[in-house]
Amino acid sequence: MQASASNPRALLIIDMQVGMFSSDPPPFEGERVLANINTLIAGARAAGAPIYAVRHTGPAGSPLAPDSALTQLLPALAVDPARDTVFVKTRPNCFVGTGLAQWLAEAGVTELVIAGMKTEYCVDATCRAALDLGVRAVLIEDAHSTANTPALDARDIIAHHNRTLNGPFVSLARTADFAF
Repeated sequence: MQASASNPRALLIIDMQVGMFSSDPPPFEGERVLANINTLIAGARAAGAPIYAVRHTGPAGSPLAPDSALTQLLPALAVDPARDTVFVKTRPNCFVGTGLAQWLAEAGVTELVIAGMKTEYCVDATCRAALDLGVRAVLIEDAHSTANTPALDARDIIAHHNRTLNGPFVSLARTADFAF
């Protein structure tokens, strides 16, 4: 599915996989975030925008080994591997060691809509990297999440990253207000 000059946007869904979603503690408002991402998928699909879903994997023998059930996309995620691009990364930045930048360029994508997990790791790294590659990023502020940490509550981590990234690195949008 190619982006056109009239719709240069694509959707990137980061690490919405079994191991991240079923963590202890669980992701903040995980079911709402999953529903919002599925809404974004439906909107992208209706507009003919490319959809990319990335899974994070670790080395063989680790909990996130490439063949681990923990690295599989959530069954409730509306990604269709027959028509959407599903790929693997091993670094927080979705561009490192993957074909993402090339796929976006080939599809004529100039604006990348970002959602997924975890806010302070892969979502943050990818938002910052997009700018370096000349791709505008839109972070869907109610479609990314993380879990509580010993130092900070997930709600505070998400709010901090929305504030910090907005402007210099991304534009913010809400699921209900966003159209592809």
